[in-house]
Amino acid sequence: MIVDRYGQSSIPSIYAVGDVTNRIALTPVAIREGAAVAMTLFGGDRIPADHDNVPSAVFSQPPVGTVGLTQGEAVTEFGEVEVYMTSFRPMRHSLSGRDERTLMKLVVEPASQRVVGAHMVGADAPEIIQGVAIAVKAGLTKAQFDATIGIHPTAAEEFVTMREKKVVRSAAPGSRVA
Repeated sequence: MIVDRYGQSSIPSIYAVGDVTNRIALTPVAIREGAAVAMTLFGGDRIPADHDNVPSAVFSQPPVGTVGLTQGEAVTEFGEVEVYMTSFRPMRHSLSGRDERTLMKLVVEPASQRVVGAHMVGADAPEIIQGVAIAVKAGLTKAQFDATIGIHPTAAEEFVTMREKKVVRSAAPGSRVA
């Protein structure tokens, strides 16, 4: 069903939220949309549901957590991005001998230095990304991430200690993006 940003359809008395709207099919999104419609109809304020920077997770093994733009989406939108990435063996596996690894990535818009995406594959990724999602939603910059003291030894501290960047630009026709 096609609805406007307030959940109202082309028939003024019909509102819709959740999966039938063909937006983001996640339960917390539908709950937020429902609350926005309720405030619009009964709270006296027209409140749109905000669909920007919605975090999501895949509860696989290893789990995946993500929020904001992917590297490709950011390059398309901004033409150039800074990418900070790390891959490591979590300290908790040093004694067990497990070879499981964790991958983390921050995508930064160069002009404002705003972190526009954060992605993680590894243990506790959904829990960690939920916290990072607050920072991405708030528009924090890479400098603000860098100024945050991490909790050691945790995987999450890697999001505030990544310093090596790679600049990725949109490809000219016929070339490849590195």
